[in-house]
Amino acid sequence: MTKTLLITGASSGIGAATAKAAAKAGWNVALLARSKDKLDALAGEIGEGALAIECDVTDRDQVRSAVADTVAKFGGLDGVFANAGSGVEHPGVEKGVPEEWHDMIHLNILAVLYTAHAALPELRKTKGHFIVTGSKAGRDHMKGSIYGATKWFIHGFAGNLAEEMREWQGRCTVISPGMVNTEFFDEAKPEKLQPEDVADAVVFALQQPDTSCVREIHLMPND
Repeated sequence: MTKTLLITGASSGIGAATAKAAAKAGWNVALLARSKDKLDALAGEIGEGALAIECDVTDRDQVRSAVADTVAKFGGLDGVFANAGSGVEHPGVEKGVPEEWHDMIHLNILAVLYTAHAALPELRKTKGHFIVTGSKAGRDHMKGSIYGATKWFIHGFAGNLAEEMREWQGRCTVISPGMVNTEFFDEAKPEKLQPEDVADAVVFALQQPDTSCVREIHLMPND
């Protein structure tokens, strides 16, 4: 049977590139984001094996509903790529804006937890795979970076979740890229990593044999 991957933050950038790469590798894809028009366009491009679900992943009820809709459509869930995330406009602590921290923490941390909580009962049935987007910023100390601190959480959480999932032969991987040429930045970064580079890493992790769990993939621009 064709396997199914649920992707958050799927409307653009890394999420959209991963949807295309996974579909090319033979997976069904459930595409979650708030941008319905972009999701519908992407699903139309991919074809029959794609399901577009308008979803605010900081809302637990919406996440639970999206997981249920995915299973109802495709018959099961084999993988999750928790990719949705954001930064802030005002960096640092002293000059930072707490309201921006609040929104970012809900997306970068709580939405990942909500997605894992909703998906794990289904992944347990398939001995499935949970993949999450970390960052080089989650491996280094960066001056006053609250964003980096959220990614430190993600790296720690991914390792802890891998140990929990290991009890039933499930797998967890954190994808840790350096700068990626996405809408996250105001200006294009053509010399940096491309979304397709990260997508290839996700598919690589998914395609490992049952005896292997790739716990982290760290990518850096080659410039």
